[in-house]
Amino acid sequence: MDIKEENIEFIDERPEKKPEPKGGSLKDFIDGSVLTRDFVLEQLPFIIFLAVLAILYIGNSYHAEKMVRRTGELQSEIKELRAEAITVSAELMHMSRQSEVLRLLGRNNIEMVESLEPPVRIVAGKRK
Repeated sequence: MDIKEENIEFIDERPEKKPEPKGGSLKDFIDGSVLTRDFVLEQLPFIIFLAVLAILYIGNSYHAEKMVRRTGELQSEIKELRAEAITVSAELMHMSRQSEVLRLLGRNNIEMVESLEPPVRIVAGKRK
């Protein structure tokens, strides 16, 4: 067996790239070949950054709309509760009148007598 030593040179032949057309056509956009161009590949991180910003912007607008709706609901609830508080306060003032208290005591057969003497203020003497 004779082994011949030969120097073999490996030639790295790469196919030449076709020059990219400057303008894009509708066909290039539809078939996706626009996305394989070197310019687009170099700008890919920036494009992804813009996409993330767009998603955050959309999410923020939905959140803001939700908060506006919730604020409106709470304001209408406050109006309802304020009206209810005024009604309850008026009923309490009506029920706490002296004549109304006497009427309720008589209706419930509670034997209490109304004091006819006015209240007296007790003043504590000064200490020396």
